[in-house]
Parts: sequence; structure tokens; C-alpha cells
Amino acid sequence: MRKFKAVIFDMDGLLLDSEKLALDAFQTTCLSFELGDLTELFKRCIGTNSERGQSILKDGLKGIADYEKFSLVWNTKYKRITDESPIPLKSGVKQLLDYIESIGIPIAVATSTKTDSAKSKLKSSGIIEYFDVIIGGDQVAQSKPEPEIYLKAASTLAKDPSNCLAVEDSANGVKSALEAGMTVVQIPDLVQPDEALLKMGHIVLASLDDVLEYDFGR
Repeated sequence: MRKFKAVIFDMDGLLLDSEKLALDAFQTTCLSFELGDLTELFKRCIGTNSERGQSILKDGLKGIADYEKFSLVWNTKYKRITDESPIPLKSGVKQLLDYIESIGIPIAVATSTKTDSAKSKLKSSGIIEYFDVIIGGDQVAQSKPEPEIYLKAASTLAKDPSNCLAVEDSANGVKSALEAGMTVVQIPDLVQPDEALLKMGHIVLASLDDVLEYDFGR
């Protein structure tokens, strides 16, 4: 890992075990609206910023539920869950962050979540101090899978993207970081990479624990 000049992480579903909480709130909301199983609609929103996610959700609910009412109930349920206690960390988070910090490599977050919300989540979960830079989805015009957010993170750190390692869980995030020219590790969360994504040639590992053991070469 010492070959890299910076490591840039996604947040939800990678550092924080938040996607499962969001899915639980989503499924409960679907039940209250008597919509049945819309898990695939939820998965299409993963890895996008709020504007893109809203657009996907609006299209998916068209003709079956009022988007504004559904969104309000879902957000309220999710906020209630996350306000009650810090979002749990994924396995291996602190060990990996400790190691990267110990070898003097700057660390950033590039998340589709809005910046203030991302900072609040990272602070509540006790890991915000590890990050030199936090780039939220509200800081860029184009959401993942476009490369803008990763390019901005690298630029803010004053590092060439080709010298950066990006760690992601979602397909949109992987595409974004690859397009930015970075080495990419994917740790799948709720959605496994399909054949088309695997053909892009990035590294796929089971957990963040495996990143510490992976031989990135020289």
C-alpha cells in the first residue's frame, strides 16, 4: 500500500454499515404503503447523490405511490434509527485506517452523501479524525458514476489520481473511481458486482480486513 500517495474511501456501505439500515427503513416504508418488495429500486439508488437518487426513486414510484409522502416517511424512519445510536462500523475499518495513518499516507472520503451529513455520521461513529479531506456529493455537479468526485478529492489532496487508491462498495462508485484513473478495490455490500463490472478489471475483496493483506505490488 506504500506505493500510493493517497487513499480515498467511499462511506456508506463501506466504512459505515449504513446501507442495511437504509434498506430496513425502505422496506418498512414499502410495507406501510402496501407496495410489496421494491428492493431492486432501492439498490439502483446506491452510490448516487441525493438528486440522482431522488430522480431514480421518483421514476420507480410513478403510478404506485406519492414520491413526496414516501420519501418523507422513509427519511423519518431512517433518521430515527440513526439518531438512536452511532452507525456501526464495517469490519476492519479502524485497523485499516490506523495502518494507513501510521505510514503517513493522506486519507479522504468521497461520498455521495451531503458533506454536513457525512461529517456528522463520521464524527458520531468516532472516525472523523482520520480524514484529511471529506468530499460530499453536494460539492460536485455530477454524481457517481461520473469521475468528478474522485478527481476533486485527489485535487484537494494535491495528488495525481493515478497515484491514488480508491476503496468502494457500489458499482457506481467503482465506475467513478476507475474513470478518474485510480486503482480501485471494491468491497461489495448489498449488491455483488455483475459480469460487466468485473470485466473492468478492478480488485474485488470480501472485506476491509483483506485490504491490509493484499499485495498491491510495486
